[in-house]
Amino acid sequence: MGFLAFLVIGGVSGAGAWGFYPNRSRQNTGQKLLMAALLGFLAALGASYLGQFAQFFQAGQMLEWLCTIVAACLVGGLYAALSR
Repeated sequence: MGFLAFLVIGGVSGAGAWGFYPNRSRQNTGQKLLMAALLGFLAALGASYLGQFAQFFQAGQMLEWLCTIVAACLVGGLYAALSR
């Protein structure tokens, strides 16, 4: 997968996971959303390269896509849960 795919998948998944944890205070909402998207991007990038390094999958396989989405959602949700 390319850099743009990591950015889109990780950013959307991280921000989507952040959306499932509504915050009562509306302070710095945009900043927290961007942080969740950035963390999702980094998680997707790391999951892809770690999976390829461990030879679980090759670049472009469906398992790589699934791992990047799951990793981005987990990190985005974890950030949203801990940033309260």
